[in-house]
Amino acid sequence: MNIYVGNLSYEVTEEELRQEFGAFGEVTSVNIIIDKYSGRAKGFGFVEMASVSEGQAAITGLNGKTLKERTL
Repeated sequence: MNIYVGNLSYEVTEEELRQEFGAFGEVTSVNIIIDKYSGRAKGFGFVEMASVSEGQAAITGLNGKTLKERTL
């Protein structure tokens, strides 16, 4: 299941997202979108979970959670 993650802090790393989502199951990939001109994160990304049930658990558990002073 591919999950859109919005309102990310520009300082959040892919590893930090992997750890947050990993609490709910197997994370198969993490991709933070980077601006090709500035090289900075755009403030959103995608996390792919191994199963739909794990993805739903992550959405329920992390929706509204604060990560680096930004609410997911």
